[in-house]
Amino acid sequence: MSTRTYQVRTFGCQMNVHDSERLAGLLEDAGYAPVDGDGTPDVVVLNTCAVRENADNKLYGNLGHLRPAKLANPGMQIAVGGCLAQKDRGDIVRRAPWVDVVFGTHNIGALPVLLERARHNEEAQVEILESLDTFPSTLPARRDSAYSGWVSVSVGCNNTCTFCIVPSLRGKEKDRRPGDVLAEVSALVAEGVIEVTLLGQNVNSYGVEFGDRYAFGKLLRACGDIDGLERVRFTSPHPKDFTSDVIAAMAETPNVCHQLHMPLQSGSDRVLKAMRRSYRQQRYLSIIDEVRAAMPDAAITTDIIVGFPGETEEDFEETLNVVRAARFSSAFTFQYSRRPGTPAATLPDQLSKEVVQNRFERLIAVQEEVSWAANRALVDSTVELLVSTGEGRKDADTMRMSGRARDGRLVHFAPGTARIRPGDVVETVITYGAPHHLVADGELLSHRRTRAGDNHEEGLRPRTSGVGLGLPSFGPPSATSEPVGGCAVI
Repeated sequence: MSTRTYQVRTFGCQMNVHDSERLAGLLEDAGYAPVDGDGTPDVVVLNTCAVRENADNKLYGNLGHLRPAKLANPGMQIAVGGCLAQKDRGDIVRRAPWVDVVFGTHNIGALPVLLERARHNEEAQVEILESLDTFPSTLPARRDSAYSGWVSVSVGCNNTCTFCIVPSLRGKEKDRRPGDVLAEVSALVAEGVIEVTLLGQNVNSYGVEFGDRYAFGKLLRACGDIDGLERVRFTSPHPKDFTSDVIAAMAETPNVCHQLHMPLQSGSDRVLKAMRRSYRQQRYLSIIDEVRAAMPDAAITTDIIVGFPGETEEDFEETLNVVRAARFSSAFTFQYSRRPGTPAATLPDQLSKEVVQNRFERLIAVQEEVSWAANRALVDSTVELLVSTGEGRKDADTMRMSGRARDGRLVHFAPGTARIRPGDVVETVITYGAPHHLVADGELLSHRRTRAGDNHEEGLRPRTSGVGLGLPSFGPPSATSEPVGGCAVI
């Protein structure tokens, strides 16, 4: 009997990407193998997002494209998980009867059993839990990268933002113990991973379950004691919980990168109040000032929503003022979309598409102006890059490779004659700044081959068995056909 193959398609935020790594680990533990190249998998898993309005269109568009393959291969199974599955539940099978399994955000560990049950019973299986069954980090994971890893510090969210559906789909915040987080980080580093991103819907409230409001700053400092861990990032904080001890930990811990993603959403105090974002413009900008005082080189990114119900032209101008004052290196910008189940969906004064589009374009223009000025100021500066795979080569003519600077900026660089692998570390000098990236066309100042680069070259990825269940063991990469989508962890 041949080994059944799988493919995981991911939509949405970094949390979904890491959940997909766990889904791949679960399937491989159950005896599945990633599908080769353009082959037809026996199981396709769609890990969905529900934050934006087009999430529904993406899901049902993908399901429509899969239907002919399912008809041609009756043994194929299609599973739908993630936030949209948690929201729509049995409606997915009603709208797409060729779906075999629907599972929610709280029971991703049940996927192999549900697939087997659907085959045995020859009918769709829908299983949605209302609360967390097993903390996801105890599940196996097939990591997508040999050099960079996601590590969850918490799941769920205790905030009540009126535009956001995440708390109702991910549940209340559940925190991992610091020792479990550090054990997972240490296990990844032991296998060659040199960069870790700590994940949570709101990392600044980490510790609420065990009564330590300074827990996240302590966790960052503890990561600084892990030998071989070169870069630590985190996403996303919430301004209402941002404390000075976290800024100090960032500034004083050498391997914590001077990069901060802090969602603004709006620069208008009136709109922030309507959004139930419990901070105001002055508080937000004071955090930015404190970060820059401690780390003048910090790159700060954000999320901004345009066209929230009742937003006036004056409100929007306040947002533009904050963008100019904060000098964000980049911003994830969204047009407000009505999400059923959120308080904002029933608010009066929903704005017209034309008004929202106009403001969206103006916001992008201002942010690009700010980003370009900041990137031009970096010309002639020396940067250390972790060579990456996600962005690939910039173009076939220049044969530039890509890497991420310590502040998170994307840099396309000329590798020269050196054989450089993703996971290696290089130093180079910036020669050009564009709005969304930097270019370094000169000779490399240095090139350090890393164990992570060796592992990438050999096609190996760390496979974690879950904290307390064993250290990572290497294997081939999992099949994830789509990268992170447009939404950030809010």
